[in-house]
Amino acid sequence: MVYISSWQEYQEAAEALYERSPTRARYVVKWRASEGKLVLKITDDTTCLKFKTHSSVFLNRFEALNLSLMQKMQNRRPASPAIPSGNVETATKETPSAIAPVSTPGGGVKKKKKPKKK
Repeated sequence: MVYISSWQEYQEAAEALYERSPTRARYVVKWRASEGKLVLKITDDTTCLKFKTHSSVFLNRFEALNLSLMQKMQNRRPASPAIPSGNVETATKETPSAIAPVSTPGGGVKKKKKPKKK
């Protein structure tokens, strides 16, 4: 089990390994807080790929790899926004009316507390 030093190489090899044998592939993530080390491992019992890092720069890349592998495991394709053919300005003018405002839990007007009786 040799660690792969390049993130791009690891990501491509991990996705290819999963696509070759999706029923046998296992993906393990280890976080060692005492050492501040993230270790990723994917194996299909014949091939084992590992990657380790101490850098927090790889967290976004790690999240993207997880998302990609989870979509493949669920047999889903990434959602792409449907833009009508034509001018980009018309597409942006049409979409804001369809978007509903997001309400936050607990938002709104706070009630006044009643004074305590003595």
